Amino acid sequence: MMADLFASDDLSTADGATDTAPLADRLRPRTLAEVVGQEHLTGPDGAIGRMVAAGRLSSIIFWGPPGTGKTTISRLLADAVGMRFAPISAVFSGVADLKKLFATAKDHARRGEKTLLFVDEIHRFNRAQQDGFLPFVEDGTVTLVGATTENPSFELNAALLSRAQVLILRRLDAGALEQLLDRAEILTGRPLPLDAAAREALLASADGDGRFLLNQVETLYSIDLPEPLDPAGLSALLHRRVAVYDKDREGHYNLISALHKSLRGSDPQAALYYLARMLTAGEEPLYVLRRLVRFATEDIGLADPQAVVQCLAARDAYEFLGSPEGELAIVQACLYCATAPKSNATYMAMKASFKSARDTGSLMPPMNIVNAPTKLMKQVGYGKGYQYDHDAEGGFSGANYWPEDMTPQNFYTPSDRGFEARIAERIAHWNRLRAERGPA
Repeated sequence: MMADLFASDDLSTADGATDTAPLADRLRPRTLAEVVGQEHLTGPDGAIGRMVAAGRLSSIIFWGPPGTGKTTISRLLADAVGMRFAPISAVFSGVADLKKLFATAKDHARRGEKTLLFVDEIHRFNRAQQDGFLPFVEDGTVTLVGATTENPSFELNAALLSRAQVLILRRLDAGALEQLLDRAEILTGRPLPLDAAAREALLASADGDGRFLLNQVETLYSIDLPEPLDPAGLSALLHRRVAVYDKDREGHYNLISALHKSLRGSDPQAALYYLARMLTAGEEPLYVLRRLVRFATEDIGLADPQAVVQCLAARDAYEFLGSPEGELAIVQACLYCATAPKSNATYMAMKASFKSARDTGSLMPPMNIVNAPTKLMKQVGYGKGYQYDHDAEGGFSGANYWPEDMTPQNFYTPSDRGFEARIAERIAHWNRLRAERGPA
């Protein structure tokens, strides 16, 4: 049956790739239709499909994870619309290289040949270098196609972004990766030396990176294995792809945002997953602990006053135990926050009160509660009429504490969840007494 599969498909080596080239190069698609996993762009209704059908290409920024086809699609785009393909890497190139490319592109333009300038890792060019592209893009000397794994909003100039369409390439899913395995088997004429479970494990180990997957496949083919591997044998032979995680870039902020929102949504299982993603990728544990403390005050507050205590205790436990034992304290704090009653009343009260303080300037507190340390200050009315609440009935005087020129405000509205429900009862009780007794 496998022999029939190999015989029924005509999958020759990609143009320019020899039999000794890496498998990923030999399987590089020859047309846009052969690109896997990006049909939302390359299909008839996708942005790329429409550009090719129209025969006109605008400047593009391809944004996506490694191994998803950014370079391949760019090369095929040039072929599809009859343009000259001029690649350059921002890692190895500078201003002098760009000047040569632009000069060559002008020469070709005079002969009626348009140039697609492909810039890999375009985010590595600094702001001034990125500005250098603008005049050549505007006058049509080149059509720019940049590739980046970083968020263009943060890494690329606004002027450059305004002249290019940002197209997002997706991480390759299991179906797309399976197509790559099928193609590798057809090209080599050999089935992968894996059982069904190991094949699934191999797909999972690639973490959406097609290039990594094919490199793993090539390693498997290079080893003489007496029988197909099971998942344990595969794990012993090959390593998983290291998860993509840059501590100072978008992946970092995406995961911490996902952790925070999972905690807010009271989903302890999802919260644990994102916590584990960060810590196993090498995130600084104290950074995670700082976010948990922030969460405890912003999203739990007085609904459960113990939440911040738990988070600070986890910080102390981690510093005392170190890693890896200390991570258990972080997990405990995460679970406490995820399962605690939620309230942002404290957070909203802070925002409202700070705004009011900025808006009202330097209003004087009422004379009954200002400080009166000297005889003269008492003579002119400082502290006059102050009622000591402990001497009042029920320990509550109902006195006025607001500046004379300011209407009393309501900044803090406790929720009906957790401990705040009891706080709400107390505030309601005091408001009733204040209304009954009136200002002194």
